[in-house]
Amino acid sequence: MRNDQARPAIRAQQLGNWSRTVALLMASAGFVVAPIAAQTHDSAQSDSQPVELADPLVGTAPLDDGDLIGNAPPPGEPLYSGQTSPGARLPHSSVEASPVNVNLELTYPNGVPAPYHYPNPTMIAFTGGGGATYGGNAKPFIMPVVGDWTVPPAYTPSYYDKAREKASPGYYSVYLDTFRTQAELTATQWTSMMRFTFPETDRANVIVNLPREGGEVEIVDDRTVRGVSAEKRSSADGPYFVAEFSKPFAALGTFRANLEDKGWGIGTKDVEPGRREISGNYAGAYVTFATDRGEQVLMKIAHGNSYAEAEQRLREENPGWDFQRVHDSARAEWAELLNRVQVTGGTPQQRKLFYSTLFQSFASPRLLAEKGDTFTARDGEVKTATYDRYSPVPFWDTGRNQIVLLELMEPELVQDVMRSELDMARERGFMNTSFHGDNAVFLYLGAMERGIPFDYEAAYEYLRKNATDPKGPRGYMDEYLTKGWISDIVPEGNPSPPYAGGKAGADKTLEYAWDDHALALMARRLGKTDDYRMFLQRAGNYRNVFDSSIGFMRGRTEDGNWIAPFDPGEPYYNFMMKEASGWSTLWLVPHDVQGLIDLLGGREAFNAKLDEFFETPYNPKGICRDCTGMLGQYVQGNQPDQHAPYLYAWSGQPWKTQKLVREILGTLYGSDAAGYGYPGMDDQGATSSWYAMSAMGFYPVDPSTPHYIIGSPVFDTVSLSMGNGKALEIVAENNSAENIYIQSATLNGRPWNKPWFSHDDVKDGAKLVLTMGPQPNPSWGSAPNAAPPSMSEPAR
Repeated sequence: MRNDQARPAIRAQQLGNWSRTVALLMASAGFVVAPIAAQTHDSAQSDSQPVELADPLVGTAPLDDGDLIGNAPPPGEPLYSGQTSPGARLPHSSVEASPVNVNLELTYPNGVPAPYHYPNPTMIAFTGGGGATYGGNAKPFIMPVVGDWTVPPAYTPSYYDKAREKASPGYYSVYLDTFRTQAELTATQWTSMMRFTFPETDRANVIVNLPREGGEVEIVDDRTVRGVSAEKRSSADGPYFVAEFSKPFAALGTFRANLEDKGWGIGTKDVEPGRREISGNYAGAYVTFATDRGEQVLMKIAHGNSYAEAEQRLREENPGWDFQRVHDSARAEWAELLNRVQVTGGTPQQRKLFYSTLFQSFASPRLLAEKGDTFTARDGEVKTATYDRYSPVPFWDTGRNQIVLLELMEPELVQDVMRSELDMARERGFMNTSFHGDNAVFLYLGAMERGIPFDYEAAYEYLRKNATDPKGPRGYMDEYLTKGWISDIVPEGNPSPPYAGGKAGADKTLEYAWDDHALALMARRLGKTDDYRMFLQRAGNYRNVFDSSIGFMRGRTEDGNWIAPFDPGEPYYNFMMKEASGWSTLWLVPHDVQGLIDLLGGREAFNAKLDEFFETPYNPKGICRDCTGMLGQYVQGNQPDQHAPYLYAWSGQPWKTQKLVREILGTLYGSDAAGYGYPGMDDQGATSSWYAMSAMGFYPVDPSTPHYIIGSPVFDTVSLSMGNGKALEIVAENNSAENIYIQSATLNGRPWNKPWFSHDDVKDGAKLVLTMGPQPNPSWGSAPNAAPPSMSEPAR
């Protein structure tokens, strides 16, 4: 559903035109820029608290305006949403009580195995832990069914009323219309609790089954079901589960699917009333209750590495049957965290989106073992945690932005995350890398620059090993070390993009150069001069994949020739680029933006190229699933170019950053009919963190540095309580949907004419005051000496 009023009213005045009319803008007070969003700016403080404004359903829907989507998805596939979950969980918890409306067992792979997609009209089950990061692999499935039911994987779904679906931090509720049953979910750190409100019936069933490979399930007594999964995929909370019910069973039985006996359908089934034990595919139990109208049956479930551990977690964390107590406790924990950021102004929708994206920003990393718990380490040994141990950081995703938010808001957690990563490195021999690139150094150097205490010398040993040992996790390191770049193999038959084969050679070269620059700075801080010089030289390797004849980063064959044909508008998954086009990949030099400016011919040429990037229509032959949330060639829905709107801070035109940031915030999040849409996958908090920090008014283009680039805050005031007890205040005077441009600024009362600030500027508490206006002020923050730091020095 298109909402023209929520779109920018101006496209005739393109960014490039502004470049050519700077003198006019400075001289003409009558020049008017149309508003970014036609919304009433509510400067009054909302009565709602942050925890009440956060809606976990935000992120679960895709965008629905074709102009913003690009040409995705391929036929026969759904469009990517944020692929987040609206389930009940605590911050960074591995346990989530989640709704399941995606039958992954009968779904083709699409993005990540997320259990929920907002447009889907039927609910098939709920889960309460026992799954990997995204929750789609959680087990067992739990479903209240009134009347007849079928054996999974032919689940018994229910239509549900979207208007009666509610989610808030630590709570989820939905009315299952088919069964006239209300389902409510909440959670503790290691347990989940569900409350089912049934109609009057003698056939109120709860179906509990282990999907896919199944396992063993046992009905222990008249209130308890337990089991162990046969699936090899690991889960943070363990493969064993114990589920207890508040009411004794009136009837019971077990079942399994015989998938090898195909018959004329998906197989045959084995269901036996009264039987208490079963094993096999889709092994499960059904328990039946007789209920009066409005009667509530509660279930609580915990997982563990043994039945004893699961039972212990239930006893210690979730004794009794007080659903409201558990819900209130979860809500209070979220309230404490979300209250660390207070905002005024903006619209109700902006405040909702802000606290909802802030909520989703704490999706990862996830707690694996609390201090004192036993866990299985990466080397297979069973150990006792001496600190809170967390899951691996998805460095290619959240390593670009979310880790900075955690360093600001949760420095003590970041210490445990760094210890976790370091111990995993000791256990496996190398530091984790996550998907692509080698970005763990961003976490360590970023924390170091922000004054978070840690044994950085110990971490550096493994970061250096990653970057120098060809047997390590950096792919094609022999070639990178020998040539200073990574080649690609031209596929036979010239397959249509987005070709999935290849080495992503150009992109890997850029990623490694960025990593090497961070390693150089870390080595210098640790007094390792030789390493500093070595890595600093390697940090310039990005130049080796820049083709000056066309002005783009480009793949090379093994003999050094440029790959041809080459179309910068075509996206590739692994050929030359990584889930991106040549347009998106061009800007992947966050550590040396000035160097990229020089390569492109100086500030004027750089700005013209960047303008062209945001203005050139996206019209490739290939369909890239990840390339959604479009502004010209810019892709907000994936990581490679999400920093690009902020690059004008280096090139003397920060007002373009201000305009673009407001446009992205206003059109690419929540602009769909439901108000829950994301431009693409959240990837465990990355796309959410972009919104949260940008809405506050700043963004870390290079997370390994202590520098924050100023954008255009949507709120009148922001107060961010940093982990050291100090507060960063950002005040936007005369702020509105029309007044999006910074006219002047002060920091701690001093005039501030730079479009960035450093952590040292704010670490002891600071107040940044921005005076906003309806048209750009090209004189603010535009001088060459006002640009943020870069590996290369600008010409003076």
